[in-house]
Amino acid sequence: MKFSNAFLLSTVICTMLIICSALFIYQLHTENKAEAAEAKPAQFHMENRETTAVNKMLIEKATLGAIGDILIHDRVYNVAKTKTGYDFKPMFEHAKTLLKTPDILLANQETILGGPEIGISSYPMFNSPQEVGDALIEAGVDIVSTANNHSLDKGEKGLKTSLDYLDQIGLPHVGTNRTPSEQQTLKVINKNGIKVAYLSYTYGTNGIPVPAGKDYLVNLIDRTAMKEEINRAKDEADVVVMSMHWGNEYQLQPTEEQKELAEVLANDGVDIIFGHHPHVLQPMEWIDRKDGRKSLVVYSLGNFLSGQINDYKDIGGIATVEITKYIDQNGVDIELSNPRFIPTYVSNKQPKYRVVPLKDAGGYGLPNAESKYSEIMAHMLDHVQ
Repeated sequence: MKFSNAFLLSTVICTMLIICSALFIYQLHTENKAEAAEAKPAQFHMENRETTAVNKMLIEKATLGAIGDILIHDRVYNVAKTKTGYDFKPMFEHAKTLLKTPDILLANQETILGGPEIGISSYPMFNSPQEVGDALIEAGVDIVSTANNHSLDKGEKGLKTSLDYLDQIGLPHVGTNRTPSEQQTLKVINKNGIKVAYLSYTYGTNGIPVPAGKDYLVNLIDRTAMKEEINRAKDEADVVVMSMHWGNEYQLQPTEEQKELAEVLANDGVDIIFGHHPHVLQPMEWIDRKDGRKSLVVYSLGNFLSGQINDYKDIGGIATVEITKYIDQNGVDIELSNPRFIPTYVSNKQPKYRVVPLKDAGGYGLPNAESKYSEIMAHMLDHVQ
């Protein structure tokens, strides 16, 4: 009996041990499966986050453009005269498609828009009808450069009257200023998520002195002042554009001084230089910068609308360049690409003073328009292809 009881007890103990062992093994197996199940998704999500971070890139694009001098001689505003004022809009009508192509378009407003209050006048002391500004807006111009050798043709009053009118019609301007604070205010245009700062300087004012104590009226070329403004612009904008009134009139090639200054400006951080003053076209070219980037310079955009004719003074055009902004986890990068130039011509037959594509200029008084077109395209683009 005792043996039977002992045997029974041993059997129960063994059975319990077997059951406990089985339960332990089952529990261990279950936990390992759970851990494996948890570990796999955690690893997957980490890999997924890394892949997303590497591949995630925001890309913004904008096309910047510029045209040359808006230089309103008496023979131009006399054609634009109406019974009640002036109408310059028809003069841009045939070029509007070109002008509305860029996202931001700069023009050099060579003559002040002081209007009849100051007295409309032509060369050598210009003052133009204010309706020029309205025509520029309607044609597609987004900002005008006003620092040039004619900025003080009608003194401080003419300069301020012109800027007041540009403000009245909502046309941004850069290069001349009514106050020191206006001079210190950067002109930044935000387009498609890309901030573009516009700066403007001139070599001089045709010997007319800037009023004493009012250096802020006109931005004169000064490398120290320019570098300071460029640095501020780089802090606030993605792209820095400089309008430069420089060079020698009626010369088809830039001077060594232009080239040297362009290189300095590029290395200071200017991305695009649009040149004015020679009244004829000068080439475009890339400048390789010390920081490994590149800047684009158009040494002169010539006349876009003026009363000057012959010897290339009636041929201008629109220069454009594409801006791409890349944004990823490493920061922001800006790329300039695809510089283009489309030449234009100012008609010298009826109807006079119409800006037309150079390709179509044969019907507006230009002999050998097709060969002239080929010549101009090679002249402007050979150094950027």
